[in-house]
Amino acid sequence: MSTVKSVTWFAPEDGSDVSLISRVVACAIICFLLSLLFWFAFSRLQYGWNWGAVWQYRQKFMQGWLVTVVISAAALSLSLLISVFFACARRSRLLLLRYLAILYVEGVRGTPLLVQILVFFYVVADAFGVSNRYAVGIITLALFAGAYLSEIIRAGIESISESQLESARAIGLTRFQTYRFVILPQVVRRILPPLAGQFASLIKDSSLLSIIAVSEFTLNAQEVNSYTFSTLESYLPLAVGYLLLTLPISLFSRYLEQKYHYAT
Repeated sequence: MSTVKSVTWFAPEDGSDVSLISRVVACAIICFLLSLLFWFAFSRLQYGWNWGAVWQYRQKFMQGWLVTVVISAAALSLSLLISVFFACARRSRLLLLRYLAILYVEGVRGTPLLVQILVFFYVVADAFGVSNRYAVGIITLALFAGAYLSEIIRAGIESISESQLESARAIGLTRFQTYRFVILPQVVRRILPPLAGQFASLIKDSSLLSIIAVSEFTLNAQEVNSYTFSTLESYLPLAVGYLLLTLPISLFSRYLEQKYHYAT
């Protein structure tokens, strides 16, 4: 006879996963409590909703959301290439490369993204005759995220014990083979959570490109608000739109963590 698993409210101490029914029930309760909280908060708000006026600009929301998707995807891809290069440069024995990486990482992480966007577009891009604000925005976002990602990757590489590297050299593996078969599989598993967090942050940081008139999701929402004077109706869809972009990244990261989990 088949047995039905009961609902448990505590995760097992051995680290094993809880049953599906327990997770569903827990999520349902949390969602219900949060719904009650927001229902109470909005019911106390003396606000005249005007969704009809905002609905007329639904196409503008969709266009802005799609632009954000394209910009974020391009910036994410480019930032990965940049981060891998500077993570390796930070560990290079060539001092010029090492200190270039240090200067890049500390300079980018120590200054606000808003200032970087303004400087890159109105100073650097203008000096080289580049007027495409979308291209400048993508490059700026990629450089900004690349500084953080490079440190995440570098920390993941340096978390591998020296004994494993010595063992790889002892069996005759080249430097490339050591990274491919020894370091990379372990690093990917360790850096997935912070990597997913940085990707989600990059998507939300793309909203700052509105400062240089990039017609992305946030700028379009601001314009709808200025047309309709319906603040909450304009910005609540903005929150939902960004959630639709960031939540899949978190879920996919969790899936990869479980897939590449190795016993140690």
